[in-house]
Amino acid sequence: MHPFLRTLSVAAALVTVSGLAAYKSDDTTAPNATKTTTGVIPATDIKMPAGFSATILAEDLETPRHLAVSKGGDIYVKINKLKDGKAIYRLRDTNGDGAIDEKVGFGDYKGSGIFIRGGYLYASSNTGVYRYKLNEKEEVIDMNNPEQIVKGLVSKGRDEAKNIAVDNNGYVYVNVGSYDETCKEAGTNKGKMPCPLLDSVGGIWRFKADQLNQQYSDGIRYATGLKNVVGLDWNSGTNSLFVMMHGRGKFHDVFPQYYTPQDSEKLPAETMYEVHEGDDAGWPYVYYDPFQKKKILCPEYGGDGKKTGGEKAINPVADFPAHMGPNAVLFYTGKMFPARYKNGAFIAFHGQAPSLKKGYMVAFVPFKNGKPSGPWEIFADNFAGTDLAKPTGPIQHRPTGLAQGPDGSLYVTDDLNGTLYRIAYKAPKK
Repeated sequence: MHPFLRTLSVAAALVTVSGLAAYKSDDTTAPNATKTTTGVIPATDIKMPAGFSATILAEDLETPRHLAVSKGGDIYVKINKLKDGKAIYRLRDTNGDGAIDEKVGFGDYKGSGIFIRGGYLYASSNTGVYRYKLNEKEEVIDMNNPEQIVKGLVSKGRDEAKNIAVDNNGYVYVNVGSYDETCKEAGTNKGKMPCPLLDSVGGIWRFKADQLNQQYSDGIRYATGLKNVVGLDWNSGTNSLFVMMHGRGKFHDVFPQYYTPQDSEKLPAETMYEVHEGDDAGWPYVYYDPFQKKKILCPEYGGDGKKTGGEKAINPVADFPAHMGPNAVLFYTGKMFPARYKNGAFIAFHGQAPSLKKGYMVAFVPFKNGKPSGPWEIFADNFAGTDLAKPTGPIQHRPTGLAQGPDGSLYVTDDLNGTLYRIAYKAPKK
């Protein structure tokens, strides 16, 4: 049976549950904090395996993208558009009842990336990376004076979000997506060889996490051939970087002699890579075909949908249906969830696969010994709020960011309606 068909059979057996396992947070209050009245709202529409529950902790957060949760329970959410001149929210439960009752805004630069590591909160704009010193509770000490560690990154309006991860060795990794999807010569359908875009976009750049005011040229191109990576995470278990690449499109539109409209719905796969310094994932020369299980030469470079290529390019460690839009990946290290989830990868999908009528979900990939140990599966579904096969209304929520709480719960942002979810687990009674 095809892995996705197995996934559908799993999804059919999912049950909807609600409730909350409350968590404890620091009770100090910032002088510029805004008190909120947001309570804990059971998210009964979210479908998950038995024992899991989803609750809504906050709404109307504008365009929340990625997020990070401190060991004290503070939730730092990066906002892609400025709200009252601010682009980061610190959300806090001041009385330990499980509800967010305080919101503080800081940072005056829009963007997407945010990450906690080694006593600092790192956050990105579309052109650079900043850091904020944290105290022993992982609270930002000075919200108004961040240190800029990277500046001058390319930003030309398309795929410009600079998503970030930080390793255990003093480096920050920054995605620099390509503003051009195919790297063609002007006025033609022929690809440039070599593609000059790869000199400055279409890859992951690495910078020192403790050096201020680094220019683009101060970083190293850690990995290339990645059109746009919105989700990336440093896997401490393997001591390596994992990334999720958004695939390209427009096969049938431009090359109808090789691709049908149905091909364009199914190709190429969305892909997960484990990348090391010097790796090349093959874009824009090749794409990954999930049905042939091969790297296929792109039509701009002489491909016809069957010719293989990219012999020196790395293979994905996992693949997913086309156009699902993977926006975050998180390796789970908590103790709350059942043991099968430990060290596995959660993925937030921001779009849907047209051919499958599935999407807007959080998926899970089991891992063993640092590698995927089984097919991907649907973990939390129905954020869309409508049947994607026969929709009766607009899409309600689009999962974007993922973070793990200090108690092992999972947080999910939705950048369509500005919602923050918390997913917890309690073993069902037998």
